[in-house]
Amino acid sequence: MTRLFTTALLLLGLAAASHAAQAEEDPPREINGCVLAPRSSCPGVDLRHADLSGRDLSGMDLRGAKLARADMRLVNLRGANLDGADLQAARLQKAFLQGVSMVGADLRGADLEFARISGADLRNANLNASNMEMVRADKSNFTGATFISTDLQEAKLSQTNLSNALFEGTVIRYAIFQDAVMDGCIGCPTDW
Repeated sequence: MTRLFTTALLLLGLAAASHAAQAEEDPPREINGCVLAPRSSCPGVDLRHADLSGRDLSGMDLRGAKLARADMRLVNLRGANLDGADLQAARLQKAFLQGVSMVGADLRGADLEFARISGADLRNANLNASNMEMVRADKSNFTGATFISTDLQEAKLSQTNLSNALFEGTVIRYAIFQDAVMDGCIGCPTDW
């Protein structure tokens, strides 16, 4: 039985390696004239409902892009610019968003569960009704952002700037706000 289990694990490993090698060889995909590749420039592009899962879109210029309901699970957007982008109901579970700029972005109803958003700029972002459970957003700037009916359960928000943010009906059970700046924040936790 152990030999069968070991063989099965080996075959699974080989299949995963083959799939990864194939993904690396695939040419960049293009949607609506936008080449989906690192550091590509596609401001205002319409990518609503697009499957962008697992893609490397690091450093892309997606200012004002329409990404509502896009599947962006496990996407790499490190250092990308999504200022003013429409990300309503986008699926961003386990996305890599370190250093991303989403100033004024609309993330209403977006699913960011387990996303990594450290060092990001989300000033004036609309995060209402979004799922940010287990998000790691250390050292991010949420100045003026709204968190109405947002799920921040177990989120890590250490050293974040929540100045002038709005928390209303927000789930913050087990969330960490260590050394967060909360000047002018409405509804921020006061027991930290």
